[in-house]
Amino acid sequence: MSREPVPSSFDDNFQFTEETGVQKFTRRLKEEPLVPLGCAATCYALYRAYRSMKSGDSVEMNRMFRARIYAQAFTLVALVAGGMYFKSERQQRREFEKAVEDRKKQEKRDAWLHELEVRDKEDRAWRERHAAIEAAAKEAGKHVSRDGPDAARSAIEPADQKSVGVLDAVRALVGK
Repeated sequence: MSREPVPSSFDDNFQFTEETGVQKFTRRLKEEPLVPLGCAATCYALYRAYRSMKSGDSVEMNRMFRARIYAQAFTLVALVAGGMYFKSERQQRREFEKAVEDRKKQEKRDAWLHELEVRDKEDRAWRERHAAIEAAAKEAGKHVSRDGPDAARSAIEPADQKSVGVLDAVRALVGK
């Protein structure tokens, strides 16, 4: 079975490749750089409000809580605006991920079908081999009356290890 990837309409587009978690994180940072900036501003305002509360400066603490609200509003606006701006690219990304998932499912199905075909060939070969052994046993059974049971046993030789069980059964029948 070939290990080459299945041809796809996405092959020529460098944007559509499978990516790791780190690659996805950096891509999202590049797509929406204002969201992490807003998150950092919110965290900084909370930190400054905490320090002001510990020092007892209520004016600075209230000012930092207001700054936190503004930073959160900025983050929310950046998130919504980025979502609207990158909507088509996200749709393309979802379609690509669905195509990759479908391709993996198809490869798994093809491998399963190939395995079934191989097992079917093995089963057919096994049945043919054992049909020949049974035919030889019947032929040897005809000679038992003339030559005795030992001649029939020596006439039937196992073809391989799998056929030993059938031969034992045939020998048991011939020996009766």
